Amino acid sequence: MSASATTAAAPSRRRSYWLKTLHEWHWVSSALCLIGMLLFSITGITLNHASQIEARPAVTHQAATVDAALRAQLARLQPAIAKTAKGKAELPAELQRWVKAQWGVDTAGKEAEWSQDEIYLSLPRPGGDAWLRVGLQDGEAEYELTDRGWISYLNDLHKGRNTGAAWSWFIDIFAAAALLFSITGLLILKMHAGNRPFTWPMVAMGLLAPFLLALLFIH
Repeated sequence: MSASATTAAAPSRRRSYWLKTLHEWHWVSSALCLIGMLLFSITGITLNHASQIEARPAVTHQAATVDAALRAQLARLQPAIAKTAKGKAELPAELQRWVKAQWGVDTAGKEAEWSQDEIYLSLPRPGGDAWLRVGLQDGEAEYELTDRGWISYLNDLHKGRNTGAAWSWFIDIFAAAALLFSITGLLILKMHAGNRPFTWPMVAMGLLAPFLLALLFIH
């Protein structure tokens, strides 16, 4: 092979290598993003039409009475918590076990508000809400759960609302994979643009459409 032919073949080999590498990264990132993109696309529609999707919350209210020994322990703890913890602290281990045995609710790691008369614990969750109240004088305990349905649940997953650290990490990883998918897709478009004259006009349309909509119709 002549020197000129070798020189001409080198750019072609480099282009082939980078195109193959980009395709590999593109399909790997697309596989990682597939289910997440379906979830976020569907919930994007449901969130955009939230006012048109009727939700019928189901509310469950339950009541019980804390035994005298546990009530006395709570009454002893309340003054110290009011002074040192500014009225906020986790439920004592004994009360946590009582609540879990009574209603199957895990309150570990959640801070409650301690006042002179009661303990109040807010328990927000995706797709609903819940709260727990324990009276320090009479020992009356109440637990209320509101379930707004699976559409609300998925919408809250989309927003990362009350979903915890694990789901927050998932959103970050998904966003990074989606970014990689988009960047590799753009580079693949660039490498094929010479043979596909409508490539950049289509990309420009994808850029201009939301820009013009925001400029003209969002106030």
